[in-house]
Amino acid sequence: MVNELNAEQKKVLAFSQSVINEVRKVVIGKDDIIVKVLLSILAGGHILIEDIPGVGKTTLAIALSKALSLDYKRMQFTPDVLPSDVTGFSVLDKDTHEFRYKEGAAMTNLFLADEINRTSSKTQSALLEVMEEGRVTVDGVAHKVPDPYIVIATQNPMGSIGTQNLPESQLDRFLVRLTMGYPSFESEINMLKSKNTNVSTDAVNGVVTKTDIIQAKKTVDDIYVSDEVLGYIASLSNATRNNNYIKLGLSPRGSIALLKICKATALLKGRDYVIPDDVLYCFEDVVMHRLVFESKAKLNGLTHAQILQSVISGVQVPRINR
Repeated sequence: MVNELNAEQKKVLAFSQSVINEVRKVVIGKDDIIVKVLLSILAGGHILIEDIPGVGKTTLAIALSKALSLDYKRMQFTPDVLPSDVTGFSVLDKDTHEFRYKEGAAMTNLFLADEINRTSSKTQSALLEVMEEGRVTVDGVAHKVPDPYIVIATQNPMGSIGTQNLPESQLDRFLVRLTMGYPSFESEINMLKSKNTNVSTDAVNGVVTKTDIIQAKKTVDDIYVSDEVLGYIASLSNATRNNNYIKLGLSPRGSIALLKICKATALLKGRDYVIPDDVLYCFEDVVMHRLVFESKAKLNGLTHAQILQSVISGVQVPRINR
């Protein structure tokens, strides 16, 4: 295996750095989150961001849509939002006396589903087909969503007023679950300085086209993965299914999601092949929200992160000959 990227791979690497630099203008001190969101997009997945209000989730989504030159819509998921608000509905045209489709909020390139765990389960489920199949069905007629299509959903931590758990079937549709967290002391000072100089998302410039993103996803999909790394992913997945503190282990869909983001990680690190470090880079972000933990873990004073770390340490890391 060689470490020389081809022309398409170099192009993806270059524009990825340009996108990161643009988003950094307004999302300060969260480079790791920006990179992981971009990795998820290149891997063709959707993103769930779980955090308290006011830490920059919406700003991140808007900045990304501008840097990637994508059409963008935002919906605040309140208890009175209906499934048809998301998917669209049919209306009677007075001139033709025929029903025509009126698009819902989800018909865009980048859809921000804000506070998704505050709405009804029926409305949450309306996103399932869109996220998985890339289409919505209204009155028996399927309508494809634009390409590329990305959902960034936010949710407040459980225990916040008016929130309810997302079902496992919906959580499994998100490639990663991320947490932005509070900024560091230095980052918050820099953020206050930038706000004082009126830096906003208007400062973010589009640096790629929709066609670039579509081609980039194909380029990422062609990154080489050895049998040893595939075996490592399978072994980690199997370890989550045979752990005494985990009731529901990683699904095959979760293993595939991990493989996809490993390829994107390898490319952004300047390689045309995946190594075990790429598997571990986003492992917790891809896996954690897909697991259901036994109650005895809490009784024994174990955090979910500690359990997942024990899973990782219990699987032998393969040697890769480069």
